[in-house]
Amino acid sequence: MKWITRERVKVDRVACPWLVKKFVDQDAEFFFVPADKVMAEAARLGAIPYDVTGVELGHHGLECSFEAIVKKYDLSGDQALVLLGKIVNG
Repeated sequence: MKWITRERVKVDRVACPWLVKKFVDQDAEFFFVPADKVMAEAARLGAIPYDVTGVELGHHGLECSFEAIVKKYDLSGDQALVLLGKIVNG
């Protein structure tokens, strides 16, 4: 799968690729593009957008993108990942 987010990596945007590669898709490819181009490039590349406003794998309430991925891919049974999500969110 291809994944895409905003350029200028911060904690959540760098933790998410680690999480995806380790627990969701070991062959994942990641793209970092200007924020205003994420959705257009996601459509062009067939990539999953994350850590972008208005997407499923973004921030929702107090939940960060890392936590959204943990929830979506049913990884919340791993308490270490849940704790790491709280650290990433902090």
